[in-house]
Amino acid sequence: MRKILPILFLFAAPAFAENPSGLPVPRFVSLKSDETNIRTGPGTRYPIQWVFRRAHMPVEVVDEFDLWRKIRDQEGTTGWVHHTMLSGKRYAMIAGKEPRVMRIDSTETSKPLFKVEPEVIGALSECVPGWCRLQVGGRKAWIEKDFLWGVKESELFD
Repeated sequence: MRKILPILFLFAAPAFAENPSGLPVPRFVSLKSDETNIRTGPGTRYPIQWVFRRAHMPVEVVDEFDLWRKIRDQEGTTGWVHHTMLSGKRYAMIAGKEPRVMRIDSTETSKPLFKVEPEVIGALSECVPGWCRLQVGGRKAWIEKDFLWGVKESELFD
């Protein structure tokens, strides 16, 4: 009697992006709205944990599930938000507890232009090693990356 052996078919797994968005995680983004619900899990069935009331606030995407993004704020608190509430437009927040000097150029010896208070948010326009150009209140100036939350030390862009 002849044995019939099962035939196994091996298929190559489809090449899916590592994350639903196809973008790297972690990454910095900003909040689109003055009112953003942060939930305990990835879906509307999860309760609202708190509400951010500050448009353009930089947050870090630390995880993704379907159309939901788990974000982390500058204090390290995490929660889930629908992807439509986030923007790829980059902003940064002045970190620390004291005002920081904004300069005319990206060197410590360049002319100081003005000071910015902690938690002020500005639009990032350019980042070079150690420095970023930030627009605050209609004025653009340079600040050391160490004084910002919302940009990685290794990030460079213009």
